[in-house]
Amino acid sequence: MKKRNFLKLAASGLAAVSASSLATGLAGSQETSVKNLASIDLDLAPISSAEKRQRIKKAQQLMQQQQVAAIVLEPGAALDYFAGIRWWRSERFTGLVIPAHGEAFVICPFFEQPSIEEMTDVVTDIHVWQEHENPFSMIKSLLAKRHISSGNIGFEHSVRYFVLKGVTEQLADFSHVSAEPITRGCRMYKSNHELQLMHKANEITLAAYQHVFSQLELGMTQAEVKSLVNSTQVALGGSKPWCLALFNEASAYPHGTKQTQRIKNGSCILLDSGCSFHGYQSDISRTLFFGTPSKQQVKIWQTVREGQSVAFKAAKIGKQAGSVDDAVRDFYHSQGLGPDYQLPGLSHRTGHGIGMEGHESVNFVKGEREILKPGMCFSNEPGIYLPEKFGVRLEDCLYMTKAGPNWFTQPPESFDRPLGKLAKLELSS
Repeated sequence: MKKRNFLKLAASGLAAVSASSLATGLAGSQETSVKNLASIDLDLAPISSAEKRQRIKKAQQLMQQQQVAAIVLEPGAALDYFAGIRWWRSERFTGLVIPAHGEAFVICPFFEQPSIEEMTDVVTDIHVWQEHENPFSMIKSLLAKRHISSGNIGFEHSVRYFVLKGVTEQLADFSHVSAEPITRGCRMYKSNHELQLMHKANEITLAAYQHVFSQLELGMTQAEVKSLVNSTQVALGGSKPWCLALFNEASAYPHGTKQTQRIKNGSCILLDSGCSFHGYQSDISRTLFFGTPSKQQVKIWQTVREGQSVAFKAAKIGKQAGSVDDAVRDFYHSQGLGPDYQLPGLSHRTGHGIGMEGHESVNFVKGEREILKPGMCFSNEPGIYLPEKFGVRLEDCLYMTKAGPNWFTQPPESFDRPLGKLAKLELSS
């Protein structure tokens, strides 16, 4: 696609604001002002403390049903999800303990207490340890005060070994089990509010693409385009933006190569990007052609677009998540691609779960037996890669409703209209 055609992209349903509203610099030799951007209404509240307290109650209900006495959470998405604490992992333990009965509590270093208290009003029972003390010894006594002295204690798979070892050495009468059925049982099913925040994040990323498409020029490097995508998302209200910009032969490898690539006539341009809005993620991929694409490029693009449709139609309530991946690979095999993960073809899973993290359980991947239910969210990205030539990936995220899947963003109509558009958000009553 030539530059003049980028300027004639189909409307995405997003209005324009004045050129003076936002501006940013493009890193590198070229400077571009972020002008005429799609207007983004950011008047959406973040998840409230009341909602987080309800999440803790739901976790406790699941724990009681599954006979888990308590779960221990380290900093990460789950700590933010339940307590609103956005912290980092270091050699000093900071964590949240949710008991099956009684009040949840936080343990942190003494000198970090003011910062922790500033972040949360969800968990007010905060206990501190000094540098010479063992923080894990506090958990046993605090659970005992809640009349919990034995049973199963749960840890997420990402909890570090020294934390698991430190806790279990203190709790000799407990058995350690996975906390995933508890945390995943809460986080995997998004509320209406969560869906609204994810929809907004996707709106920001799609609007950023609309602007960036109009700025692509001969000679631009992958680094320059990546910088432009990220700065545009920030200007539109997103945070923590990220971008993969893969040109030419680099597009044949899902995460690119170290080689420097520039836009030239006939370039295949693969962009994979997202951002965060109030802690919830977007993830959209687009593949477009600068200049006139070859017949092979058009055919592969159209096959990937059909692959998205196959996946969308296969994502039925009550079906196993792995069946979506199976349907796409069967279709690709019928087109002479694959089979399975072989190249040319689809070398990665069809999609991944998404929410507060860009990649969450469950995935559209072979063998995944998790049943699709309302509230689950996934990427739909059945790319096709031809090593040493080019690759095509189209990615839009979807959410499951009682009636089946809905798009956050609708995929592009055709290779010469590569943007797509924002879908209407359908919320459950």
